[in-house]
Amino acid sequence: MSALSGKVAIVTGSGRGLGLAYAQELARQGASVIINDVNQEVADTAVASIVEHGGQAAAVVVPVGTTEAAQALVKGALHTFGRLDILVTNAGILRDKSILKMTDEDFDAVINVHLKGTFTCVREAYAYFKENGVAGRIVTIGSPTGQRGNFGQTNYAAAKAGIVGMTRTWALEMKKAGVTVNAVIPVAATEMTRTVPFFQKAVEAQDRGEAMPDFFRKDLGFGTAEDVAGLIAFLASDAAADITGQAIGAGGDRLQLWSHPEAVESAFHDGGWSFEALESGYPFAGKSQSVGEKFPELPEELRPEVAK
Repeated sequence: MSALSGKVAIVTGSGRGLGLAYAQELARQGASVIINDVNQEVADTAVASIVEHGGQAAAVVVPVGTTEAAQALVKGALHTFGRLDILVTNAGILRDKSILKMTDEDFDAVINVHLKGTFTCVREAYAYFKENGVAGRIVTIGSPTGQRGNFGQTNYAAAKAGIVGMTRTWALEMKKAGVTVNAVIPVAATEMTRTVPFFQKAVEAQDRGEAMPDFFRKDLGFGTAEDVAGLIAFLASDAAADITGQAIGAGGDRLQLWSHPEAVESAFHDGGWSFEALESGYPFAGKSQSVGEKFPELPEELRPEVAK
């Protein structure tokens, strides 16, 4: 019997890319899957990719964000498959711009889909889990940008950092009900990374059907969507019943456990730290926490080709 036989999963934003890889792996492990996308044709194609391999899937076409959308997804699972056991909140959009160019609409759109969409879908799924005594599995999706920041992604960074914060909170709130909540931080070739010159040789290898060079898979922990999908299915299974509140990175051949934020150094001053005390001797001068991703230098043979 497969690990997820008899289980039912919702994967938001699963018409293509990472979300589709997650849905396909859940189905391969025996789960029936609700595919979600905003495009009916894309959703139907995703469903077919599972059904043609012997799996069970159905589509709910709705833009994630509102309570009504979350309700439609849960109702779709119950109507089609009779239950719900797993929720993967993958849906998201990008509106990348630097701070002075980012409009209110750019900010709100990304927050609505990523952050509010995760909140509304988790709230709806948990209500079902709790009412029906289901020891459900919730997997949210973070990003290295939410962990470290990235130029031009104020909205996305805020949403992804918020998702990890909510995940830790929900792990506390849902523990008594036996529901686990974990965040996955994927690092994989997507439509977004396809345009980044640094990853050119990795993407070209993937397009040829070849394994990515070890530098990408091992040194960077960068791989395919399928490399992340195994972790999603594992966290959705009974084997992960004791894992909750964690942020776990996956990419290429690498798995990472992100630490919860902790103070790295403390300093004390009698009477407290007044402006004058800080001015005369800021205790953390010359010490700082790094921001942004810092990649190792590409080996010469893997450097992007410059157009002539």
